[in-house]
Amino acid sequence: MCAAALEEYCGSIFGNASYLKRPDPDLPLCVEQTVLVWIPLCFLWLCAPWHLLAFCQSANVNTQPLSKLYICKQLVVSLLFLTAIAHLGVTLGEDFGPNSDQSSKNAGVYYANPVLFAVTWIVVLLCHEGLRREGAIDSASLFLFWLLLVVCDIFPFQTLLREALRLGEVPDVPRFSLFYISFGLELIALALSTVADIPPEAKDFIKKNPEAGAPFLSRITFNWLNSMVLKGYKQPLVQEDMWDLNESDSTAFINERFQHFMKPELDAARVRFQNKMKKKSAKTRDSAQEDPQLSSGLGKGEERGKTEDEKKKKDNKEEENYPSSWLITTIYKTFKRILIETVCFKLLQDVLTFVSPQLLKLMISFTQDKSRYAWEGYLYAVLLMVVALLQSLTLQQYFQRCHVLGMKVRTALMAAVYKKALVVSNDTRKESTVGEMVNLMSADAQRFNDVTTSIHLLWSCPLQIIISIVFLWLELGPSVLAGLGVMVLIIPTNALIATKARKLQIENMKFKDKRMKIMNEILNGIKILKLYAWEPSFQKQVEDIRGEELKVMKKFAYLHSFSILTSCCIPALVSLATFAIFVSVSKDNVLTAEKAFTSISLFNILRAPLAMLPMLIASVVQTAVSKKRLEKFLAGEDIDSDIVRQDPSFNTAVSVCDGSFAWEKDAKPLLKDVNLDIEPGRLVAVVGAVGSGKSSLMSALLGEMHSTKGFINIRGSLAFVPQQAWIQNATLKDNILFGSPHEEENFKKVIQACALAPDLELLPGGDLTEIGEKGINLSGGQKQRVSLARAVYSQADIYLLDDPLSAVDSHVGKHLFENVIGPNGILKNKTRILVTHGISFLPYVDKIVVLENGVISEVGSYENLRASGGAFSKFLDTYAKEQSNQGNSETDEGQDAEDFELIRDGDGAQPDGASEDTVSLTLEREDSIRRSQRNVSVRLRKNTSVKKSENADEPQKGQKLIEKETMETGQVKLAVFLQYLRAMGWGYSAMVFLIYFIQTAAFTGQNLWLSDWTGDSVEYYNTTYPSWKRDTRVGVFGALGVAQGLFVFLGTLLLANASINASRILHSRLLNNILRVPMVFFDTTPIGRVINRFAKDIFTIDEAIPASLRSCLLCLMSVLGTVFVICLVTPFFAIVIIPLALIYFFVQRFYIATSRQLRRLDSVSRSPIYSHFGETVSGLSVIRAYKHQERFLKHNEVTIDENLKSIYLRIVSDRWLAIRLEFVGNLVVFFAALFAVISRDSIDSNVVGLSVSYALNVTQTLNWLVMTTSALETNIVAVERVNEYTQLKNEADWVTDTRPPHMWPEAGRVQFENFKVRYRPELDLVLHGITCDIDSTEKIGIVGRTGAGKSSLTNCLFRIIEAAEGRILIDDVDISTIGLHDLRNRLTIIPQDPVLFSGSLRMNLDPFDKFSDEEIWRVLELSHLKSYVSGLQEGLQHKVAEGGENLSVGQRQLLCLARALLRKSRILILDEATAAVDLETDNLIQNTIRKEFSDCTVLTIAHRLHSIMDSSRVMVLDAGKILEFDSPSNLLEKEGHFYAMAKDAGITLESNTHS
Repeated sequence: MCAAALEEYCGSIFGNASYLKRPDPDLPLCVEQTVLVWIPLCFLWLCAPWHLLAFCQSANVNTQPLSKLYICKQLVVSLLFLTAIAHLGVTLGEDFGPNSDQSSKNAGVYYANPVLFAVTWIVVLLCHEGLRREGAIDSASLFLFWLLLVVCDIFPFQTLLREALRLGEVPDVPRFSLFYISFGLELIALALSTVADIPPEAKDFIKKNPEAGAPFLSRITFNWLNSMVLKGYKQPLVQEDMWDLNESDSTAFINERFQHFMKPELDAARVRFQNKMKKKSAKTRDSAQEDPQLSSGLGKGEERGKTEDEKKKKDNKEEENYPSSWLITTIYKTFKRILIETVCFKLLQDVLTFVSPQLLKLMISFTQDKSRYAWEGYLYAVLLMVVALLQSLTLQQYFQRCHVLGMKVRTALMAAVYKKALVVSNDTRKESTVGEMVNLMSADAQRFNDVTTSIHLLWSCPLQIIISIVFLWLELGPSVLAGLGVMVLIIPTNALIATKARKLQIENMKFKDKRMKIMNEILNGIKILKLYAWEPSFQKQVEDIRGEELKVMKKFAYLHSFSILTSCCIPALVSLATFAIFVSVSKDNVLTAEKAFTSISLFNILRAPLAMLPMLIASVVQTAVSKKRLEKFLAGEDIDSDIVRQDPSFNTAVSVCDGSFAWEKDAKPLLKDVNLDIEPGRLVAVVGAVGSGKSSLMSALLGEMHSTKGFINIRGSLAFVPQQAWIQNATLKDNILFGSPHEEENFKKVIQACALAPDLELLPGGDLTEIGEKGINLSGGQKQRVSLARAVYSQADIYLLDDPLSAVDSHVGKHLFENVIGPNGILKNKTRILVTHGISFLPYVDKIVVLENGVISEVGSYENLRASGGAFSKFLDTYAKEQSNQGNSETDEGQDAEDFELIRDGDGAQPDGASEDTVSLTLEREDSIRRSQRNVSVRLRKNTSVKKSENADEPQKGQKLIEKETMETGQVKLAVFLQYLRAMGWGYSAMVFLIYFIQTAAFTGQNLWLSDWTGDSVEYYNTTYPSWKRDTRVGVFGALGVAQGLFVFLGTLLLANASINASRILHSRLLNNILRVPMVFFDTTPIGRVINRFAKDIFTIDEAIPASLRSCLLCLMSVLGTVFVICLVTPFFAIVIIPLALIYFFVQRFYIATSRQLRRLDSVSRSPIYSHFGETVSGLSVIRAYKHQERFLKHNEVTIDENLKSIYLRIVSDRWLAIRLEFVGNLVVFFAALFAVISRDSIDSNVVGLSVSYALNVTQTLNWLVMTTSALETNIVAVERVNEYTQLKNEADWVTDTRPPHMWPEAGRVQFENFKVRYRPELDLVLHGITCDIDSTEKIGIVGRTGAGKSSLTNCLFRIIEAAEGRILIDDVDISTIGLHDLRNRLTIIPQDPVLFSGSLRMNLDPFDKFSDEEIWRVLELSHLKSYVSGLQEGLQHKVAEGGENLSVGQRQLLCLARALLRKSRILILDEATAAVDLETDNLIQNTIRKEFSDCTVLTIAHRLHSIMDSSRVMVLDAGKILEFDSPSNLLEKEGHFYAMAKDAGITLESNTHS
């Protein structure tokens, strides 16, 4: 019916089989005039409305001048419009012209088609204009329209030509010429549509981001990346080469969307959670009464003591105590659009996957039937190629989007974690250490990234499995159910493995966290470990945890190899079961080539989803763990912003009404019933003993504590100077400006007032000097002054100063008080609250608040309090004597910054700066290290005042402190691979290789056997199939299949053992070496960088390398097997192999060069994200006090963006490669099919099936091969990075052959003989030939201005730095001849900053368990800690928090004293620690030392002279030389350097003799 109507419409035959049943087939004219015309036109008309929308939005008319390309496009279409009109004219002329034949009119199609085309061309003209208005650079739909049109026009093109050639003339000249003209124009239009129309103003933007200017064709083939790949091939890429991100990929954009969806989801989850908790509250109340510890905040410490079942209870409780299951929905809502796009691509690709086997089936039946025309074979070959091409294109689009989605999810999570960290309450902060938070950002976000890339397989795998089964049923009937049964049986085993794996994974994460925590502490306290010679103890701790971790990993690897066994055996077992049942069910069922190879290629399709599902489920399981961790952290409580009100109606600047404050929600309040009113513009001092709650009061005012009752009101903005200065890794200027705009005048004023001017003169880059992490190249005093300057510069209304004067010298303190804080300072009109121990300042303040045990005991002016005879006057009387001794020198209290410097700034005029040639080399955490530069600077001052001005313009190389992270470039050296293989063990490596080789042989053998088996169907055609033959066939087939699985299993087991071996060796080498590296390394390397080696790189070695090594081997073998089989079948194919291999090789070399660099850039640009995060968390209170959260968020976004640039390009480079390789693979398929057609007379159909089904598989395998080799190359970079740190130069041996006598040093005599030292070979001397004798039991005080070399002296005694010349003898033993541990174990030091490690108190005192508990209690008693420790629930086993956070600074200092008492050697070095404690603790320490160390030689590095006035002799150092060395009284009489210093401190000969 339909055909008849069409034939009438065309005036010719529509369908006729005779057109195709001949050697040179053709389509009927009517088909060409109707169907082939309508296809492209329908497509265009469907797409056109989108482009025409631009006309509706009249607002954005593009007023740019028309581009040349636009004019060309419109011109071509206008010409086409003219040809359509001409077509119509010809028809009209023929029908109604003067010489028209009335009897035969033209058919309807000759009128309809020209009209259709004319309308279409007008639509295209409008589409072009619409695109121009939108500002689009090209259009995918128009390109596809032109492509369709040209393809459809090829048929009439050859029909007309063949017709003309047959007749020897052109029958219808006008239409003939018009068709060819329009065909030419269509080709031109197609060419034009592949070019992007870039407006001139976008040119610059497109230089920075070529993707934005890439036309459709370039986008689907990723051609726009070519320039980057080429650049990467020529030279290693650097961060500056990276292109800008698209707006929608930037952190800011993603984060905004994510937060927008997260808020409602999280609120809903909180409501659900509260409802759940209400139901449970009754139960919880009961259990809380039974076990009060669960509700206390000490949960962490107690865990260990509990029995197992209690612990389990706690774990279950863990699960419930936060709002859950909101993260996934948030992610889904945020990225809905990409998810839907990927679904479409994946669906299309899955459908296309199943077209190939059907084509293969046709191909085989074609080769079997020799009577069929050759063109059918060629058609199938071309179709196979086209389907494969389409499949490649859709697959790559799908992958590209999935990976970008993964990247975006990771970014959203990282940004969310960072944002949360800025507002997190103290409770939540306590639950997760900095290390754990960084882990959330790195490991957990990465897990999400990995899972999102493959999330669609959750529905796609089952879909593929179902479709394959349907097709298999059509081939083999019900016997497929046998195969299906095997699959179903395997599923529960896999599920079992997955749950077990999950448990192991959680366990593994615990060990990882634990190990990273200890590593973090080791690296932060490495100086202390070296001084105490405690490295072995900590090394053992880490090795033990690592051992546990590896045990878990081994279990995991075994499980994994088991699941690989199942996934490898499945295809073999399934095909075995299916074929065996198929042939044994009935005698008529004979396995033909067609059936067997179609089934095999279907089984091959099955292989991927079946292998992927268990892996996917495992990774989903791992991600579930991460999801919990993230949900717990992100749903944690925010800091309560309502604790501090900002009510302007109050007339006080600060009011606290009846406030009680605690650090944790349910804990006892630390500050009780606080009532305090402070008028604007007043200076209020807060005093009290150690631990009376002074710093807590500051925190309460900042809103950092929980308020149990009462409220705080603050009128105006805050500035905060914490007790431990928080310095950022930025320039000095940035640290002071802290985000405020730069005003030169104000800046200079602040610098002067804060006594920083002299420091700036000496710093190599002035105020542009870069400060290292945690301010390691500034002394404690400088850090404190920078912190103060930051506060002053911020011009706030209220200043909270938490003891800023403790870390500086007395006269500097005086200067700061006079010029900044005091009644005449810069801040005289501001409200100032000053925590202090410096009695001398108290008379000048407006009001004094006295704290006792968290209660305000007195408030009033100095005079009133003095007179009242209360706590305050007692406090003063205790120290009155001290004070008269010292005059006003006493302002030095508390500091416990981690890198607290050993210097006090002598006169503020010579800070620890460095001259321009040295700083770049010195990044010393060691104050003393600055000596080297200081004497240089002194010299500079004298001789070369001119030199300074000459160099002022060129940036000095000293401004950069931290060396840039080295990044290997170029190819990963073979040596690195060999190192890894050596770590695995050569025997293992060879075995693994051999076993995988045998496995491939078994696989190939199985398929050759099958192809032989299908030959039987021809041999036994129409006869009965002997059963013995059937059984042999099935048996051998099965045996080979099982052998494959077993070999893979064996190989994987061996590989697992080998790689864990390698992991163990590489980690212990790294750890071993890092602990033996000289101190100078840690001073020049940010801790984050070392941590990165232990975290990211070890993780890669543990998990990623073994996996990529395995897949690499399997792929390589599989590719070799495939090539072997195809060549065996069609020897012709060998000709094509060489050019294909060449293309393949070049593409891969190009790609690997770029990809490797991009991955290295990725890992290098990751470090700053984590270091910035760590820095932020440690400075939270400061950032919050200044209300700078927004600025830090912005900075975090910029840092993540830098990292995303390389990640994004890396994702695209993977796709760039895959598209090109798949093209090579598609050519392999094409040629395999083509040669099969060409030589179909000489080969069997069963072999053709084998060759083509193998070829179909090769595309994917080739792709995987490059992916896995480059992944392996990339991952092996981790081995390279770890090795870099295992080859760092070590310090001297810990123990040597020459060991000192057992009791050495007995006398404790120390002799320096012409001792010279420098920090590094290229630097100047720090000590210039020190020569002195110190007798047994002498008490020596060492004094000198900042930078005189005081601390270098102690560093030399401990050989932290080695002598350049001369030697030190202790009891006549030259210390450079014995081992470092022999030396360090026999000396005792009380360092300036008390560093504690997390673990028990006992471990902190005696990590090697050398001493009995009695001895430990004895030293605790001597160091006045006994009452405190015995009051703790767990006594000596009390858990110390990370960095000793749960002890006060004074207590930490007393613990360090206890350490010294425990070791009690004949020589004690006291790096005057008294700066960090109040006078009370100071007195305790001094008295204990005098009494307990009376028979020892004591060297005291003094920062305050009064403490060494009773020493036997005083050594005055300056610029690394001894100026004076005599008893204090003699030196005072001499009136030399010492006398001048004593006079500054208010000590005179008289006062000295009185005391």
